[in-house]
Amino acid sequence: MMTAAYYAAVDWGTTSFRLWIVAEDGTVLAERRSGEGMTTAAKTGFSTILEAHLAAVAAPPHLPVIICGMAGAKQGWLEAGYLDTPASLATIAAGAVAVPDVGRDIRILPGLAQRDPQHPDVMRGEETQLLGAAVSLGDGRHLVCMPGTHSKWVRLEGGKVTGFSTFMTGELFDVISKHSILSHSVADAQVFSGEHPAFLAAVAAACANPALATNLTFGVRAGQLLHGATATDAKATLSGTLIGLEIAGALATAGTVDSVCLVASGSLGALYRAALASLDLSPRIVDADEAVRAGLSTAAQAIWPL
Repeated sequence: MMTAAYYAAVDWGTTSFRLWIVAEDGTVLAERRSGEGMTTAAKTGFSTILEAHLAAVAAPPHLPVIICGMAGAKQGWLEAGYLDTPASLATIAAGAVAVPDVGRDIRILPGLAQRDPQHPDVMRGEETQLLGAAVSLGDGRHLVCMPGTHSKWVRLEGGKVTGFSTFMTGELFDVISKHSILSHSVADAQVFSGEHPAFLAAVAAACANPALATNLTFGVRAGQLLHGATATDAKATLSGTLIGLEIAGALATAGTVDSVCLVASGSLGALYRAALASLDLSPRIVDADEAVRAGLSTAAQAIWPL
């Protein structure tokens, strides 16, 4: 199987590691996942972790490796820097840096930077998802949402990133639900879907009145005290409020667009899909895993053409 391998693709996050061995026809021949993200690799050694995973799937010693994500951060394996916006997606592969003093050809893709003093922003890893998702978008003006701990909303026009905005929605939800007075409100909450009435009502309220952000957030607590809202209702309301605020902010800077694209997967993707649909923003859906693999594939083929 491994003799047909074309390259290895790696998405190296802060706390996660994902590797795929890819054949010339795009088939995934093998896959590895672990919690050995940048935080662990900085101590154990990036090369040590990578070679252990390659050995586990019997990858040949000559197989090249394309990497995106935090391995290219200043605290990572080798700093890959940033491409400044506006930036063509086609330049991402050309900006890859080669890791020196290793026994195989390893390239790390750069991130993107928005150096506007009024709206400074950076992304690392999401640019590769964007590169993969853009294949299905075509020409026109698109607003691409990539939810996560730090959600990215990217303005894409004609294959060029004209600007983007980061929202700390996931991190804020974690901090508020665990380390604020609302931690008592959401304790013992059950899993909820994007169709939960409290979630949808909160999305609508926050998107319509973003200036009331902290007031709406405290309403989670007040709703329990005064109206007997359950812990699940409270959690759904908090989630909907933060996602609604994010959407309001993204739309405020988007300008006129032809489509909205959601690059996501799993339960978080389902929440964003429901939130956007409730606001009459029917997004195109691109699976996040498929997008990052497609982006890594596009970069690999540009660097090592067949």
